[in-house]
Amino acid sequence: MQSGFALPAVKALCLRPYMAKHAAGRTPPGWRAVDECPRVARTLQDFAGGRMAQPLMPKATAVWLVENTALTFEQIAAFCGLHALEIKAIADGEVAVGMVGFDPLTSGQLSQKEIARCEAEPSRRLVLQAHDLPQPLQRSKGPRYTPVTKRGDKPDAISWLVKTHPDLSDNLISKLIGTTKPTIAAVRDKTHWNAQNIKPRNPVFLGLCTQREMEEALAQLRRQNPNANIEPVRDYDEGDTHDES
Repeated sequence: MQSGFALPAVKALCLRPYMAKHAAGRTPPGWRAVDECPRVARTLQDFAGGRMAQPLMPKATAVWLVENTALTFEQIAAFCGLHALEIKAIADGEVAVGMVGFDPLTSGQLSQKEIARCEAEPSRRLVLQAHDLPQPLQRSKGPRYTPVTKRGDKPDAISWLVKTHPDLSDNLISKLIGTTKPTIAAVRDKTHWNAQNIKPRNPVFLGLCTQREMEEALAQLRRQNPNANIEPVRDYDEGDTHDES
């Protein structure tokens, strides 16, 4: 397993909150009853399906796998945590145009043997190699922290979002760049105290969110409103210094 844990260990971790409710020495709830809990069942299903971890730079890794292997779109999508249609778009040159692929072999995330194993059988799924390096901590849920030097850029980012993607809800904008709904309303209604100096600028360029987070917000918008008019998201390089207005 790519996470380095055996399934019983994951199951025990899922059961910990339930076992804590029972006195020491008493029999915990039956496995069947606990397995029927949606949260536990989903965690066990994700673990068994190999979705507990993703490679570094998933989209760049997908680009490399498309260009250098004979893996199916579904195999690459499952490994990188993307949709198979997005992998097809990468292969057709419609998405991630010009993006440099990230080699998972040199980074130790995959082995050539593992790729060959899955190329031989399309129903198999790539397994991320376990390693002893410390893993980055996931950002905890809650308000997004924004450095003081970037907080003054939020009105510009809000202006760009409401202009470029007018169907984005205040809730999605708030989660994307870590702002408040009153601020969004003030920028949208042009009643912000600094309205005359606000210039629409892409939040990805400003460093208020990542391109992947932007794409996830737009994907959520598509699910909520299939008829929404959504412009395609361009890929930004670190050296890109163009403002959009």
